[in-house]
Amino acid sequence: MTKLDLFNKIKTVTELDGIAGYETNIRDFLRTKITPLTDEVQTDGLGGIFGIKHSTANNAPRVMVAAHMDEVGFMVSEIKADGTLRVVGIGGWNPLVVSSQRFTLYTRDNTAIPVISGSVPPHFLRGNNGGASLPKVEDIVFDGGFANKEEAESFGVRPGDIIVPKSEAILTANQKNVISKAWDNRYGVLMITELLEKLKDEQLGNTLIAGANVQEEVGLRGAHVSTTQFDPEIFFAVDCSPAGDVYGNQGQIGQGTLIRFYDPGHLMLKDMRDFLLTTAEEAGIKFQYYCAKGGTDAGAAHLKNGGIPSTTIGVCARYIHSHQTLYALDDFLQAQNFLQTIIKKLDRSTVDLIKNY
Repeated sequence: MTKLDLFNKIKTVTELDGIAGYETNIRDFLRTKITPLTDEVQTDGLGGIFGIKHSTANNAPRVMVAAHMDEVGFMVSEIKADGTLRVVGIGGWNPLVVSSQRFTLYTRDNTAIPVISGSVPPHFLRGNNGGASLPKVEDIVFDGGFANKEEAESFGVRPGDIIVPKSEAILTANQKNVISKAWDNRYGVLMITELLEKLKDEQLGNTLIAGANVQEEVGLRGAHVSTTQFDPEIFFAVDCSPAGDVYGNQGQIGQGTLIRFYDPGHLMLKDMRDFLLTTAEEAGIKFQYYCAKGGTDAGAAHLKNGGIPSTTIGVCARYIHSHQTLYALDDFLQAQNFLQTIIKKLDRSTVDLIKNY
C-alpha cells in the first residue's frame, strides 16, 4: 500500500461523522468492510460491531481487537429565542478550541445544517481591558443564522440533535503527515479493516473478534458491553493518544507505535509487557514508551468477566479532540505491522504465557 493509498483511506474514514450514541455512519462502513473478511458479524446491545474469524485450532483462545467508532462533538441542549443554540459536550473538549469553527448539525431526519461556534470580537472586550475569560462549553453560542427559535424549528432543529466538527483531511507539505478531524479514533477503525484484509487468507491459532465499540468518549461504555458479550481471553484496544512532543512531553509523531505501559485506569501486566516488547523487537517495529494521562477501552475491558489481560495498540497525534489533528502516516504503518504480528502469534501456548500468574 502506497502512502497515497493510505491517505485516501484515512480521508474516507475521518470525514465520516458520528459521535457517541450516533455511530451509524461508521458502523455501516465497518459492516460493509468486515462482512466479506470474517465468518460472521455480530453486534451488541449498544451498537458495537464485530467480525468473528473462527479458528480450527484445538482449544483456540478468543482474542478481541476493538477500536471505538465515536468522535467528540456536541449535542443541542437548548434553542434560544434569537435562534442561536446552546450545547453540551459529547466527549472531552478544551473550550479554547471550540470558538469560531465550522460544524455540521444533523436533525432527526438526518438533514445536515451548517452551523458555527460563536466568539467575542476584540471590539467588545475594550471595557474589559481587552481580555477574554475562558468560557464554559455550555455558554458558547452556536449559530446557524436562524432569525429566531421558530425559524430554527422550521428547519427541523430540536434539542438532542448532534453537532460534529466540519473538517477536510489534507496532507502536509512534506507528504509525511495528515491533518484532519477524528483520528481519535478513526485510526482504530482503519486499523481493524486493514488487519482483517491482511489476515483474510490466514489460518490463525486464535478465534479473532475484531471490530469497534460505541460510546468510548463518554466513559468507555461500549467496552463494558462488548467484552461481557464476546468474553475474550485477551483484549486489545486500538486507539489514538495525544502527542506531547511540541510540549516537551512523551508521544512524538513519526516515532512509531506506542508501548502504553500506564494510564490512570489501566496498568499493563508484566507478562503482557514482555510479550509486546519481545514481539516488537523481533519484528523490527519502531515503538516508543508512553505514559498516558487519559484512558482507552482497555481500562474497562480488563475488569470484566473475572479479569481480561488487556493493552492498547496505539499511535499519537497532535491536537486531538479538536477540528485539526496532525499525525504521521508511518506511525499507522508501524502500528498495523505490530498488530498483525501480535495476532499471528497468539495461539493457546502464547496466551497461557501472558496469563501465567
